[in-house]
Amino acid sequence: MITIDGSYGEGGGQILRTSLALAVVTGKPLKMVNIRAGRKNPGLAAQHLTAVLAVAGVCDAHVEGAHLGSQTLTFVPRSPLQAGSYFWDVAAARKGGSAGSTSLILQTVLLPLALAKGRSQITLKGGTHVPWSPPYHFLEKVYLPTLVRLGVEARADIERWGWYPIGRGSVIIQIKEATSRPLLKPIDLNERGEFLRLSGLSALSNLPKHIAERQRDRALKVLRREGFEPDIRIEEGKSLGRGTMVFLWAEFENGVAGFTALGALGKPAEKVAEEACQAFLEYYRSGATLDKHLADQLILPLALADGHSTFTTCQITQHLITNIWVVERFMDIDYQVEGLEGEKGRVSCGR
Repeated sequence: MITIDGSYGEGGGQILRTSLALAVVTGKPLKMVNIRAGRKNPGLAAQHLTAVLAVAGVCDAHVEGAHLGSQTLTFVPRSPLQAGSYFWDVAAARKGGSAGSTSLILQTVLLPLALAKGRSQITLKGGTHVPWSPPYHFLEKVYLPTLVRLGVEARADIERWGWYPIGRGSVIIQIKEATSRPLLKPIDLNERGEFLRLSGLSALSNLPKHIAERQRDRALKVLRREGFEPDIRIEEGKSLGRGTMVFLWAEFENGVAGFTALGALGKPAEKVAEEACQAFLEYYRSGATLDKHLADQLILPLALADGHSTFTTCQITQHLITNIWVVERFMDIDYQVEGLEGEKGRVSCGR
């Protein structure tokens, strides 16, 4: 049994999600202690509990400790990976509902289902544009297109947007059987190549349209001053809640990167736009291929690739270092990290 200490490194939910995905893919039993020990409210929250139950359903796992607030979990896969049609609602995990992230749940079950035999469909309900997690549009524009390079093909569609605090969004994901089972394809993302285009979305739900217009206008002003001419569209997302967002994605010959800023009560629309623009500009000036969020999210899929992979990122984060540590507990993968935490760096891995 693999034992993982959830207090290691950044001590958050990513340790749990990566551990669960690896337990399912490798078939190795998992015991996890000190779950989310680095967080203000440690233990399993609604989205983490939903992720546990989701991956358990994919491999008929025996689970102990699957309840809200639990800091210890035992997870024992009992069957091969099972493709199929699945439905999970984060709100069902906690009385009064939850805006827990659908994106983070997807990132827990996507690779196991892609490596299963056959097609799968997932319906996820919960938060789609919430703090501390990739928004739906990061998955659609950045994460999923990058996974195609590894042989993983999935399509995402959003039926309803879910903002904090009520969530209640809805996303459907179609997952094809990976083209290179049982292992994925390695990739080389050292050089991003020529800049192709910068696109953006200024979005809102159930708020005056002028807020989205102000976000767009400020983003255009900031980016044009730096020599860019982005295509930024306004969209009103169908939702039961209220919220605003600016999302930018930059496309290069050899990669794509995404940058998000969410609105909040009392936060000016102009500030939302400036945050997203600043994140993009810092990345662009680094010359690296991957943004800091995609870099840590690729540690798991690259561990499942048959061969040597490498990438550059605008920032080595504690999330990335922690994710590598988790993978090394399960698999004999050789990682090389060049660069200091908080700075631009290069990551290589292979069997």
